[in-house]
Amino acid sequence: MASEVHSQSSDEKDIEKIAKGTVNPIAAIADFDDPNIDKDAIVLEDDSPYPEVRSAVANTDDTEMVVSTIRAWVIGLAFTIVISGLNQFFSFRFPSVTVGNLVAQLLSFPVGRLWARVMPNVSIYGHQLNPGFYTVKEHVLTTIISTVASAGAYATGIIAVQRVYYNQTYNFGYQWMVVMSTQLIGFSIGGICRRFLVQPPSMIWPANLVNCALFNTLHSQVYSGAGTRGGISRERFFTYAFVASAAWYFFPGYIFQALSWFSWVCWIAPNNIKINQLFGYSSGLGMSLITFDWSQIAYIGSPLATPWWAEANIAAGFVFFFWFLTPVLYYSNVWYAQYMPISSRNSFDNTGNSYDVSRILNSDSTINLEKYRSYSPLFLSTTFAISYGLSFASITATLTHTLLYFRKQIWVQSRRAMHEQPDIHARLMSVYPQVPDWWYMIIFLSMFVFGIISIEVWPTQFPVWAFVLSLIISFFYTVPIGMIQAITNQQVGLNVITELIIGYALPGRPVAMMMFKTWGYITMAQALTFTSDFKLGHYMKIPPRPMFWGQVVGTVVAGTVQLGVQAWMFTNIEDMCSATQKDGFICPGTEVFGTASIIWGLIFFFLIGAILPILGFLISLKWPNSYLRYINFPVIFSGTGAIPPATAFNYVPWAIVGFVFQFVIRRRHFSWWAKYNLTHADIFLSEIIHCSLEYPRNGSIGLSTIQSWWGNTVFTKTGDWNSVTLKTVPEGQTFGPATW
Repeated sequence: MASEVHSQSSDEKDIEKIAKGTVNPIAAIADFDDPNIDKDAIVLEDDSPYPEVRSAVANTDDTEMVVSTIRAWVIGLAFTIVISGLNQFFSFRFPSVTVGNLVAQLLSFPVGRLWARVMPNVSIYGHQLNPGFYTVKEHVLTTIISTVASAGAYATGIIAVQRVYYNQTYNFGYQWMVVMSTQLIGFSIGGICRRFLVQPPSMIWPANLVNCALFNTLHSQVYSGAGTRGGISRERFFTYAFVASAAWYFFPGYIFQALSWFSWVCWIAPNNIKINQLFGYSSGLGMSLITFDWSQIAYIGSPLATPWWAEANIAAGFVFFFWFLTPVLYYSNVWYAQYMPISSRNSFDNTGNSYDVSRILNSDSTINLEKYRSYSPLFLSTTFAISYGLSFASITATLTHTLLYFRKQIWVQSRRAMHEQPDIHARLMSVYPQVPDWWYMIIFLSMFVFGIISIEVWPTQFPVWAFVLSLIISFFYTVPIGMIQAITNQQVGLNVITELIIGYALPGRPVAMMMFKTWGYITMAQALTFTSDFKLGHYMKIPPRPMFWGQVVGTVVAGTVQLGVQAWMFTNIEDMCSATQKDGFICPGTEVFGTASIIWGLIFFFLIGAILPILGFLISLKWPNSYLRYINFPVIFSGTGAIPPATAFNYVPWAIVGFVFQFVIRRRHFSWWAKYNLTHADIFLSEIIHCSLEYPRNGSIGLSTIQSWWGNTVFTKTGDWNSVTLKTVPEGQTFGPATW
C-alpha cells in the first residue's frame, strides 16, 4: 500500500508558528483562509485574557536575542551608581525629587545605541564587547540592574535616625550588613512566591505594563492589542508627549511654581484658618482639587497604570477618612487636635512645638519613663493619626480578604508546577533554565547571618528572637499582600503592625523598634520588588538566571553607594537634618521614621479591618453583577498609606486623572486607550532644574526676578504653607492631659 503523504497548508504552518510563539498571532490569524478555523479560540489560547496585558506585552519571543552582555552590565551598573546616589542625596531634602526607573529606561536607550555604534567588536574572555544592535532584552536587563534598589534602602533610615536622634554612629561594617540583610533577605521568599505571584495570568502587576509599553515603543516591538488601530505610531506619540511634558515642566517646576502648588482658594483668603486648613495643599486637606504638575499627580504612582476600580476604592476611602472623618475629629478637638495643624508629618509636645526626643532618652538610647512623664506626651496631627489607624486596618483586612477571595487559587497554585501553567507567557518562558531553589537559600542564609552579627556585635537592644519573629511576620504576609499589589497596583505596608508588636514586646527600645519594623516590613517589600521585576522579565521574556544576578548585584551596589553618599552628607553638609538647614536638607523621611520609633498607633482599627471585608464578600455574593462587587477594603485602607509625607494634594488630582483615562477614555475610546494610554510620558527635568539652578550657589544661578515674582511666592504667603492651627498655646502653658 502506498503511503499517504499529507502536505501542510499555509494555515497549519502558521498555527504551528503561533504555538511556538515565533510570530504575532493577531497578524497571522488575520491571513487564515480556512473558514473552519476558530480564529477567536486561537487568539484566546495564545494571548492574555486581559486587554491591559494584550495592549502592552508581546506574545512572541526570540530565544536567540542576546540578553546578558558586557554592554548591558556596564551601562546598568553605571546608572545604578548615579541614580542610587542621587536618590539618597535628594531623599534628605524637602521638597525632594526622585530619579525613577523611567530615567534609567529612557537614558540607557541612547547610551546602548551609542555603544553599538562606536565600540569595537572585540572579545573579552569569550564575551563580545559589542554584539551588535542594542536589543530590547539588553535594555530590560539594564533597567532592572539600574533600578531594583535605586529608590533608597529603607534601612538607611535606621542609620540616619541613630545619628540624628540617638547620637549613635557605628562603623561602615555595621551599616553595610544591616542594609544588605534588610535588602536581600526577602529574595528567598520572593523566589518561592513565583508560582503564586508571577505565573498566574490574573497576577497582572499593572505598573509593569507601563514599562513594557515603553520598551516596545522604543524598540518598535509588536504588541497584539494595539496593532489594529490607525493613527500615529506609539513611538511618535511618545516622542511628542515626552517633549511637550519636558517643556511644560519648566513652568510648574521653576518659572511659575504656583501652577504646582495651585491652592487657589487659599490665595483668595490667605489668613482664614479654616479655609486654609480645608483647601490648602501643604498642611491642608486639598479641596482646591487642581494642580498642573505631573510630578505631583504621579507622586503616589502613575494614575495611568492603576485600574480604575482600584483608584475608585482609594478615592472613596480618601474622601471618607480625610474629607469627612478628619474634619469631624479635628473641629471636635479630639486628641487635642486643634493645637496642631490639621495635616502634618511632625510629632508635637504639649506646647505645640516639635517633639524633642532627646529629652526622654537614657544614655543607651532607651526611653526613660520618668523623663517622659516630666516632659510631655507625644501628639500627632489628625491625618497622621488616621493614617496610622488605616495601616492597622489594612493588615487584618488583607488577611480576611485573601482568605475569602483567593483561598482556592492559593491552594491550586501551591500544587501546580511552573510548566503546568496554561498562559502563553509562561509557556514561552518555560524554555529557559529556571533559578534553582538553593540559590535563594544561599542568599537567605548569608543575609540571615549578616543580620545576627549586626544586632549582636553592636549594642542595638534587639534580641535574636525578635529578629526571627520579624522575618516570620514578613514571610506570612508576602503572598496575600503580593496578590493585592499584583491586581491593584497598591501595596499594604507592614511598618505599623510591626511597630505595634515590638512596642508591646520590647517597650522603651526605639532602636530595636526601628530594626524590627525594617526587617519585618522590608523583607516582604523587597520580596515583592524582586517578584515584580520577575514579572517584568516574564512579560519581556528575560531568562530568569540573568534576572536573578542583575537584581542581586544591582542591590548590593546601590546599597553600598547609598551608605557612602549618606556618610558624606552628614560629614560635609552643615546643619544636616535641622529644621533651619539653608538648602532644605531637613530630612523629612528621617523625621517620620524617628517619630514612628516612639509611638504605637491606634489598635482598634484592627477589628474594623477584619470585619469589613466579610461585609464586602457577602455583598458580592448577594449582587454578583453589580458595581458593589468591586469594593475592596484592603485597597481602601492601604491606598492612602503614603500620608504622610504625601498629602491630599497628591491624591485628589491623581484620582481625577485616573477617572478621565482609566474610566471615561477606556470605556468610550478603547482602541485609543489600548494604544496610547500606557505610553509613559513622565518627565525628569526636575532633577536638572534642581542640580543646575536651585542647589548650586544657594540658588543664585537662576534669575532673582523669576524666583521672587508673585507666581513663585503667592502660595508661601498663606496659612496653609505656614501650618496654621485653630488654637494656640498661651506662653508658659500647655495643652493635653494633666498626667500621662
